[in-house]
Amino acid sequence: MPEGDTVYRAARLLDRSLSGHTLVTTDFRVPQHATADLSGGTVVETVSRGKHLLTRISHGDDRWTLHTHLKMEGAWRVLGLEQRWPRPAHQARVVLTTATQRAVGFSLGIVELLPTADEESVVGHVGPDLLGPDWDEDEALRRLLTEPDRPVIDALLDQRNLAGIGNMYAAELCFVSGLHPHDPVAAAPDLRRVVRRARQMLELNKERAVQSTTGNLRDRERMWVYRRDRSACRRCGTPVRVTMRGPAERERASYWCPRCQPATTAG
Repeated sequence: MPEGDTVYRAARLLDRSLSGHTLVTTDFRVPQHATADLSGGTVVETVSRGKHLLTRISHGDDRWTLHTHLKMEGAWRVLGLEQRWPRPAHQARVVLTTATQRAVGFSLGIVELLPTADEESVVGHVGPDLLGPDWDEDEALRRLLTEPDRPVIDALLDQRNLAGIGNMYAAELCFVSGLHPHDPVAAAPDLRRVVRRARQMLELNKERAVQSTTGNLRDRERMWVYRRDRSACRRCGTPVRVTMRGPAERERASYWCPRCQPATTAG
């Protein structure tokens, strides 16, 4: 699933390309909105909220929000009117066309059209956004500490606690903080520092397409432990370990170095 900085960049792309422009045609290729038509409307802005995208459109006297989520395979692309689509047409879920270009949302996990006044119904549960104007470090800490026995990696991934961390950043955060991913939140000696590092990581990567937590942008050198199972730890040379967690339909991998991230609890 895309990380918060990936969604932030998608919002920037849509905002830069569509805001202030009139929609010549709109095509919502999902059953619940197949008959919706916002042609003639003006795109006001697109913003990100954690991993959610909110495209606000003024249409006559009405204000609508297109709520989309990339989930695992989704992507937004902005193309010239005659430009070849980078994915098959059957993967398109939303097509927004202006006089000069076309924004296509492929394989989007969520597509919802709702009055802008009702946005909180779809994103109100989201915690402080690491890249948003609502960022509140103290509130994020408070939410994380409400379940002190929860594995720290799961707490970091819970968008209700703080928004924008995916499995990659969660694994990397645990490594640079010296935390075993399956240890409880309460075992973290300085949780505030973990949260600050999370924001720093996303801030450093939000303007570049190639993500890195090591500072090295070369292939296979960009991450400390994520997807480096059985490779040598960059710090100590111990083989990086990986294990799967969660139910089969939502299974995720945990990556860590047994030496740099020793478990403080049994198991």
